[in-house]
Amino acid sequence: MTNNGFFDIEFRLRELEACGDPLVKLNQTIPWEEFRPRLLQVREKPRKSNAGRAPFDVVLMFKILVLQSLYNLGDDATEFQINDRLSFMRFLGLGLGDKVPDAKTIWDFRDELVQRELVKSLFEDFDAYLRAHGFEARKGQIVDASIVRAPKQRNSREENQVIKDGEKPEGWSENKQRQKDTDARWTQRRGVSFYGYKNHIDVDVEHKLIRDYDVTHAAVHDSQVFTELLDENNTSRDVWADSAYNSSENKQRLAELGWRAHLQRKGVRGKPLSDREAQGNRTRAKIRSRIEHVFGVQAQRAGDLILRCVGLARAAAKIGLRNLAFNLDRYRLLVSGAR
Repeated sequence: MTNNGFFDIEFRLRELEACGDPLVKLNQTIPWEEFRPRLLQVREKPRKSNAGRAPFDVVLMFKILVLQSLYNLGDDATEFQINDRLSFMRFLGLGLGDKVPDAKTIWDFRDELVQRELVKSLFEDFDAYLRAHGFEARKGQIVDASIVRAPKQRNSREENQVIKDGEKPEGWSENKQRQKDTDARWTQRRGVSFYGYKNHIDVDVEHKLIRDYDVTHAAVHDSQVFTELLDENNTSRDVWADSAYNSSENKQRLAELGWRAHLQRKGVRGKPLSDREAQGNRTRAKIRSRIEHVFGVQAQRAGDLILRCVGLARAAAKIGLRNLAFNLDRYRLLVSGAR
């Protein structure tokens, strides 16, 4: 077995870069220090003692969460992959001899973001940076939602009814309550049942960046989270959405707020779409499909997100971090000239 030295590692890293390691460009493009003031809020509580190891740098920990979101990794897998992959170590600025945060440290840091409700603020901070650096929202916006699955709960019918009523089932211990997700809900899409949450997003047409998002349980209808996501700063008043958002109430509300609606139409039994309506759908779909690209990129890069956490607050943080990670990577592509 040969002994690998410093120059061997440098050679391997250059090979990785030559093969198109996207993390190199991401590292060079993203202004990571812009996030530091917000992230430092997790360190505001006083330490009980100066003894022991100093906490890991907050920007380092944030970049670890970005890696998790880009590659859909659990905490244990993240710890392993950082130790195993030179590209991850380089992205984080770690050497072979540096200590790597373990899975519990990663979980604790993310949970601090949850408890302090900082994920949405981090998302908004980067959106403000985008707007200030030439990437304002332009040419209208598109709204849609995707289902994010959560681990199925094995509850009795009676327990499920109690949970739906907003109560806690009788006899559940404190430990069992911590392990049970009572916020997620069942829904159906195209005849298939899903259990979990929904990621509602608003994307601008020009740059295909997520401009706002909301997270709800999966049973909330897409159309219930609509106008509140719309970006008043977009340069256009045009709004695209699929047929799930096409209701008289939504169209009236959009008109009252001064938006121009471009909503897909849906035929019903006994009244199919006319040729003109079908052609209108095809025309609108050319724009509306851009939001499908966003969901598609997220799924293609990391696979379908399956939550490994319990409760709406933690689910919203995981989903919010994935939306932020998408924007970070999308910005990398936009800077390089991609459309």
